[in-house]
Amino acid sequence: MTLLAAQQRAVELSRQLAAKDYAVSSSRDMAVAAGQLPDPILRAGIDNLPVNGPDRFSLTNDFMTMRRIGVMQELTRSDKRQARSERFEREAEKGLAEKTFAVASVQRATALAWLDLYYAQAAAAAITEQRTQAKLEVQAAEGAYRAGRGNQADIFAARSAVATFDNQSSEAQRRILNAKTILSRWIGKAADMPLAAKPSTNEIRLDPATLDTVLLHHPEIAIVAKQVEIAGAEAKLAEANKRADWSVEVAYQQRGSAYSNMVSVGVSVPLQWDQKNRQERELSSKLAMVEQAKAERDDMVREHVAQTRAMINEWENGKERQQRYENELIPLANDRTGAVIAAYRGGKATLSEVLAARRNVIDMRLQGLQLEAETARLWAQLNYLFPIDADESHRSMPIVEGSK
Repeated sequence: MTLLAAQQRAVELSRQLAAKDYAVSSSRDMAVAAGQLPDPILRAGIDNLPVNGPDRFSLTNDFMTMRRIGVMQELTRSDKRQARSERFEREAEKGLAEKTFAVASVQRATALAWLDLYYAQAAAAAITEQRTQAKLEVQAAEGAYRAGRGNQADIFAARSAVATFDNQSSEAQRRILNAKTILSRWIGKAADMPLAAKPSTNEIRLDPATLDTVLLHHPEIAIVAKQVEIAGAEAKLAEANKRADWSVEVAYQQRGSAYSNMVSVGVSVPLQWDQKNRQERELSSKLAMVEQAKAERDDMVREHVAQTRAMINEWENGKERQQRYENELIPLANDRTGAVIAAYRGGKATLSEVLAARRNVIDMRLQGLQLEAETARLWAQLNYLFPIDADESHRSMPIVEGSK
């Protein structure tokens, strides 16, 4: 299971993305509905029905009594309907931005889980290798004791070292199990497959020189940018609401057979008698929300730039320290162990010194693996700020190479 294959599977299995698709579909349907005229209203009733006297409750005897049926239609202006429709279109675009952000989040989380499992298995392999060496030391100590060249303390020390490695191995297996559980959250049963080789973590798809510009297109910032557009659409709708919509009604009124039937036509107009404290206040509120969204977007850009620069600095520093472990610290620990073993065979060192040297080697290797894992996690967080199948402008961003 390669890292890329794991990410592709995680995207395929993600229900977050399906939820975003439904949200986009919902907003687009609402955009169509919002652009239509309101439904006409069917109105029926009885006018001027007598309630006392000889014509009480008669529908035909009094000339003023009428059975009425009519239709009323609100004539919402086209610009207002267009503004309502545009508001939901912006919601749909925000949903698409949220889906892009969700894809990047899934790919990043999958990469982190994959790397955690990879390094947990690498640590377990290093511990197993050292445990094998420690068991050989037990056999050597027992043989030396039987030949009269050693003592029981050496045997106990060697067995203690094996027990220590057994304990570390148990801890490593726990980490493997936990890492596999987290990975299975994203890719299901495929987490049980053997992992392929780790991809190179020496380069990222970001250029610190253009970071301010590139991060303007970050999926999370794109969501806030769409929120600015939504606020703008709501302000446009509030502006349109300053002009009232008229309603037209046509009614047919039927009277008794001795009287003529009638037709009525009417127009209803809302009286915006307090625009200063109602419509104007609503518009002012919406305009303030536009400025609020812009300020939040600008602040988020600054935060993302600062956090990303800090992660790049830590990633570069981690690679530098990792090279020191690979080229100096671990080789020196191995050389020291070799020298102590040679001295032990020549009778110039004790078994305790050999075991201490071996413990130093495993400690250095585990520390190096831990640093490498932390550096790889930073690489994943940086490399998947944008989804790997994002717009071509993101895929072709300048690449920063790590120190060799």
